[in-house]
Amino acid sequence: MTMQEKWAEPHPAMIETRLGRVECAVSGEGPAILLLHGAMGGCDQSLLLGRSALGNSGFRFIAVSRPGYLGTPLASGKAPEHQADLCAALLDVLDVPQAAVIAISGGGQCALQFVLRHPNRCRALIMISACSATINVRLPLRFHLMKWIAKFPWLVAAMRKKAAANPAETARRSIADPALRERTLLDSEAGPLMLALLLSTMDRMALRMPGTENDILQSRLPFDYPLEKIRVPSLVVHGAADQIVPFAQSRSLASRVPNAELFTIEGGEHVSLFTHLHEIRARIRQFLSLHVPLGGRPTSGQP
Repeated sequence: MTMQEKWAEPHPAMIETRLGRVECAVSGEGPAILLLHGAMGGCDQSLLLGRSALGNSGFRFIAVSRPGYLGTPLASGKAPEHQADLCAALLDVLDVPQAAVIAISGGGQCALQFVLRHPNRCRALIMISACSATINVRLPLRFHLMKWIAKFPWLVAAMRKKAAANPAETARRSIADPALRERTLLDSEAGPLMLALLLSTMDRMALRMPGTENDILQSRLPFDYPLEKIRVPSLVVHGAADQIVPFAQSRSLASRVPNAELFTIEGGEHVSLFTHLHEIRARIRQFLSLHVPLGGRPTSGQP
């Protein structure tokens, strides 16, 4: 079994909800964690998010492909508020009354709308390098190239094979700091997780593009959520050197959400979850041990 096959388990299922079809993979036993991936993602990357953030720690992962990614049609919900309602409808089908939410990068808007629109369904909120305000960062040329390449499956397959054979070069595009990149790749857990994430973007790339383009559109529309109304325990994790989602967004988010905690990764880039895996995982476990204890009974999202 390859590393990518290992992290791809379990196989996802297509679930019909009252608001549309959702691709979802459920793994583990314990308190439910709703996992929301970022751009170029899918439920496979949502699972990677959970395993990176928590490891094998006794939670039930509900890994979602948000609309426009892999098997979830974009028609199931373009706007973040519609995606949030879709997640609530999915929890209904799964008979999950409450879940903690972990979102990364482009999954941030959906997570914030979920806790604002369905506060009684959310036990805790964790935002990792996540979008929480309008983004004006210019799209890199590499994205436009990937969009073109996605039209040619044989070319994508060749790229994926080359990337798998040269992890250092593959990681270079995501980690600018050479020392940080080397340390991450040498880590027996962070390195394989990081590589699995990067290679997953080149698996069924064309099926990840509609959601990615929609995320880009949604993140560039003017929006300002009533963050002061959030009452669930919240942890905000962000690298201070993030060039994709500006660190200032998380600093503002933590200042506006009542009693939110900001965990700053000094020198951390957009993929801080992998480059600082052990520090972030320890902080998240500590946070959840207080608010979503293993074996504890569900509590209301309201104070």
